Amino acid sequence: MIKQPKPIVFTKSGYSALRPKLDELFKKRERVLIELQRAREQGDLSENGAYKAARFELGDTDRAIRQLQHQIKYGKAIEPPTDGTIGVGSTVKLRRDDGKEFTYTIVGTYEADPMNGKISIESPMGKALIGKKADDEVVVNEKKYLVLS
Repeated sequence: MIKQPKPIVFTKSGYSALRPKLDELFKKRERVLIELQRAREQGDLSENGAYKAARFELGDTDRAIRQLQHQIKYGKAIEPPTDGTIGVGSTVKLRRDDGKEFTYTIVGTYEADPMNGKISIESPMGKALIGKKADDEVVVNEKKYLVLS
């Protein structure tokens, strides 16, 4: 029996952004194929830097297309919980025991962008927060956090 791959979790907005990204990559692939053809027309391919660069870019673009197609095929958009618990799509405000406050949105692994406050459900903080609610405490990397909202 063939085992189904585990669904790839996304927020609703994260999942809906995949198709436009894929469309952009297909357009990029067409441009790279034109560059590749032009470089091929320049003659000797063994010392043709433009040809080698275009082949490399085509490989990168094809890998990115396959990755996005996989994410679209196995991706699942998750709605934030409505019962007050923290889950994918929840925006959470925390206070560390030293008084510093943080705001994070819990997202799927492929959407994570910690510099912009988007943390993965697979991160230590994400794992600690799932299922918690306001006034709960979590400990991550030996630091205590109070869930404010």
